Amino acid sequence: MRPTKKLGQNFVHDANTVRRIVTASGVRPEDVALEVGPGLGSLTLALLPAARSVTAVEVDPTLAGRLPTTVHEHAPSLADRLHVVEADAMRVRAKELGPAAPTVLVANLPYNVAVPVVLHLLAELPSLRCGLVMVQQEVAERMSAGPGGRTYGVPSVKAAWFAEVQRVGPVSRSVFWPVPNVDSGLVSFTRTSPPSTTVSRAEVFRVVDAAFAQRRKTLRSALSSWAGSGAEAERLLLAADVDPRARGEQLRVSDFTRIAEAAATP
Repeated sequence: MRPTKKLGQNFVHDANTVRRIVTASGVRPEDVALEVGPGLGSLTLALLPAARSVTAVEVDPTLAGRLPTTVHEHAPSLADRLHVVEADAMRVRAKELGPAAPTVLVANLPYNVAVPVVLHLLAELPSLRCGLVMVQQEVAERMSAGPGGRTYGVPSVKAAWFAEVQRVGPVSRSVFWPVPNVDSGLVSFTRTSPPSTTVSRAEVFRVVDAAFAQRRKTLRSALSSWAGSGAEAERLLLAADVDPRARGEQLRVSDFTRIAEAAATP
C-alpha cells in the first residue's frame, strides 16, 4: 500500500496523537463515532474502545478492505464494533451508514476536501452532536474564524450555520506518513440550532457565496449580480438593517440570513 497524492493521503502513525484526538473529541461510551478516511487504522484503533461503535467511511477500496483485518489483528475483542463503508464522504448518504446514526465525527481529513466534507456531513446527519477534525492549519483558521478577521470567509459562515467551531491546537508534521509540506491543526465543533428563518439554508448560502466572491468590494457592489443591480442590492441590505458600505467579512450568519429573507419578501 502506498499513499496517493490524488486522494490527499497522509496517514497518522503516532499513538499519542490519536489518543489526544479521541480525548479532545468528547466521544462518549454511548456514542456512534463516524470516522472519515481511516487510512491504515491508527485512529480507528483509538476510537473503538472509547465509543459504542465506529462507522468508518473510506473511499480507497484497498484501505477499506484491509481495515477489518487490521482491527482483528490489533483489537480482536472490539472487531464487532467496526462498520466499514466504502464511499466518498462528500457524497455519502445517511442510509448508507447503517441503522446506527452517527453522533460524533472524528477524522483526519485530506486538505483539499476538508471543508466540503464537514459541511456535507453536518447537513446530511442531524444526529451529529459534535466532532473533531484534523485539517490543514490554514483550513482550521478559516473554519473557526469570527467576523472581522482576514481569515473569515465562506467556510467560517457556513460552519457557523451548523455549529460553534473552535480551534483546539496544532499537530506536528512528524506524526504523518508521508510528512506533509503544511502544518495541521485540530478543530472541534458543537452542534447549535441554525438561525430561525423563513428561507432555506441554500438561499442563505447563495448570499454568502456572492458576498465573498469579491470580498474586497462593499456589499452593495458584491451583491449586485445576485440582487440584479446595485440599487436593488442596496435596497435589500437596508431592509435587512445591514450597511451597504460594509463588506462580507464584517457580517455574522444571522446578518446573511436577514438579507436572504429581505430578498424573499414580496
